[in-house]
Amino acid sequence: MHSPHDPYVRVRGAREHNLQGVDVDVPRDALVVFTGVSGSGKSSLAFGTIYAEAQRRYFESVAPYARRLIHQVGAPKVGEISGLPPAVSLEQRRAAPTSRSSVGTVTNLSNSLRMLFSRAGDYRPGAERLDSDAFSPNTAAGACPQCHGLGQVHRTEEALLVPDPSLSIRAGAIAAWPGAWQGKNLRDILDALGYDVDRPWRELPAGQREWILFTDEQPVVTVHPVRDAERIQRPYQGTYMSAQRYVMKTFADSKSAALRARAERFLTAAPCPACGGSRLRPEALAVTFAGRTIAELAALPLTELAGHLRGTSEAARVLTEDLRSRIVPVVELGLGYLSVDRSTPTLSAGELQRLRLATQLRSGLFGVVYVLDEPSAGLHPADTEALLTVLQRLKAAGNSVFVVEHHLDVVRGADWVVDVGPLAGEHGGRVLHSGPVAELAQVAESATGRFLFDRSPAPLREVRHARGQLTVGPVTRHNLRAVTARFPLGAFTAVTGVSGSGKSTLIGAITPELAGVGRLVSVDQKPIGRTPRSNLATYTGLFDVVRKVFADTAEARGRGYGVGRFSFNVAGGRCETCQGEGFVSVELLFLPSTYAPCPDCGGARYNPETLQVTYRGRNIGEVLDLTVESAAEFFADVPAVARSLGALLDVGLGYLRLGQPATELSGGEAQRIKLASELQRGRRGHTLYLLDEPTTGLHPADVEVLMRQLHGLVDAGHTVIVVEHDMSVVAGADWVVDLGPGGGDEGGRIVAAGPPAEVARAAGSATAPYLARAVQRGVQNRTGGSSAQHRVN
Repeated sequence: MHSPHDPYVRVRGAREHNLQGVDVDVPRDALVVFTGVSGSGKSSLAFGTIYAEAQRRYFESVAPYARRLIHQVGAPKVGEISGLPPAVSLEQRRAAPTSRSSVGTVTNLSNSLRMLFSRAGDYRPGAERLDSDAFSPNTAAGACPQCHGLGQVHRTEEALLVPDPSLSIRAGAIAAWPGAWQGKNLRDILDALGYDVDRPWRELPAGQREWILFTDEQPVVTVHPVRDAERIQRPYQGTYMSAQRYVMKTFADSKSAALRARAERFLTAAPCPACGGSRLRPEALAVTFAGRTIAELAALPLTELAGHLRGTSEAARVLTEDLRSRIVPVVELGLGYLSVDRSTPTLSAGELQRLRLATQLRSGLFGVVYVLDEPSAGLHPADTEALLTVLQRLKAAGNSVFVVEHHLDVVRGADWVVDVGPLAGEHGGRVLHSGPVAELAQVAESATGRFLFDRSPAPLREVRHARGQLTVGPVTRHNLRAVTARFPLGAFTAVTGVSGSGKSTLIGAITPELAGVGRLVSVDQKPIGRTPRSNLATYTGLFDVVRKVFADTAEARGRGYGVGRFSFNVAGGRCETCQGEGFVSVELLFLPSTYAPCPDCGGARYNPETLQVTYRGRNIGEVLDLTVESAAEFFADVPAVARSLGALLDVGLGYLRLGQPATELSGGEAQRIKLASELQRGRRGHTLYLLDEPTTGLHPADVEVLMRQLHGLVDAGHTVIVVEHDMSVVAGADWVVDLGPGGGDEGGRIVAAGPPAEVARAAGSATAPYLARAVQRGVQNRTGGSSAQHRVN
């Protein structure tokens, strides 16, 4: 495959996304960082080209049937790549995590812990040894029979199923029933069974109400539907299902997240009375190690768990050593506050990626390329040093480590840097530098070089005076114990602290009632949609206007095409092969399914007739392919579209394509799209903006653009509160609330609060030393003006 003597991965003619025929040589057995502004093409090079080609070669080697699929998935657009070893990718994509997935299953700690209890646990006299399966809530042998291993029992009651008892069944008294035909069908069946569907619910006899809502019977009756004038329906056999049965079945079995979420509204959850929420059978809970059950040990923070693992017998010694060695890299990466039983959906993308990274450290692989996506995301500066140590260890074990990263400390710690740019989208896609980090200083057009070597951030701004304050608390949730925080109104506040100190929990406690402001806008990093159907244009609403523009053309009017014709979500104008997605899903055995461009429309989403209608020489498919920046010029004289696009440009998203599927956006991009949607609304009254790590995934040059916007909101009279690890952002805030001192049980307290210069001097704060450096650089860089900061009263 490659000559063992060539120490480089050599890429020739890479044209993926915006890459402009890139040639680059990257050393193997090195820590290589790929940098560049957001949208410059660095991920297209690292993931879209190098990793994708390694994956394609792997498929080729696996089985002949896979070749047919690769043909569908498509190889990366690249001339050739030589010297490429097998690759492992650690992306920040959130796989759909289930409620059964946990820290223990991701790291394999659960397996080792179960083995320890099976082989070395203390059993009651006369009790027989259990297999390790018996200690897993995810197996039939271990799951508590009452809650099926979920730890909670879901129940429902009349008040939830029928919120308004003054309504009749026909008028929709049973709110939990499905809408449309299925709901009408259930009403018609009750009618056929002889129940009065027109009497108010509260007037029905108690016995009838009980049967309708809770029976397990499923009688079948002949239904004679009321005839509609439009269509004649024939009698049919209908099967009854009680409201409780419908809700439980939907909640347990539905593949649709929306239907499951709707069903959950009619249920209450309580810890299972049989297992007390531990999810296990009584036999498993009767076994202890170091005086604790497996459920008790799994609930401890990992740092504490390690202290309880002392082996007495030989078998126990081997197993406890194994467990402790698995816990070490997780703690090293600043995640010692997590417990084995913490469920994966409650972790941030950064936490999940670092957990996978810790697991890889134990895998013992060598000679592979690890491709990582922003491993520093969500990391406090104090934890970034540990991350570098871990990356160096992967390299020392004989691997190549390729990292897409913006964090300047990680860039400084690399052996080699590949800088892509100079700008985003079509103004990027070139390799500006591939070589040792120090040589980047000579590259004039590199935005990364400017921040890497000129360490002076923007001068500190004068601290604003508060217009009042917002008191939050006392909050007792997760690791916060009766914490009360004060935030100045009309100011910019940064909430800081190491991972797991309680920052997100604290700002999550701010509710509209509490805030007492005109509006509360919480902008998180959750995806703006989970399928390629959802995109930038549909989410911001600008696509509605674009469709009107196309429907107003003479060509569309002549053909009788209305606005609906230009939607890719409904039949009519869309390509029916891919149903307007532009992609078809390719199912791969043993591998996650993947998307390939539609063979009929080639990704354009529409049928040929719709694409014949043009506006200023472009069809609707071509308009969706424009970047925000190009579209802003194209629609400059269509005010409603121009306003939306202007807001997207203001938050630094000019490089995204209008039709870019939501599945391709990072958490940081999704958050900035939501922010732009808010900014275009026109701000009336006092608004409080809450942002959780808004600079995640942003190059320092893009952070400047975003901060201009956020400070602009405060200057216009609004309040902004951000959770943030970027010290240049914190140094520019008016007020800082620092949580800690550690994560998990070691955190959850306010260590310091005040203007940045004051918090920078706080004793016992993990943030203070890093903030002090940033404040110092800002003070040195201030031109004129006093260096003293004004208090926020």
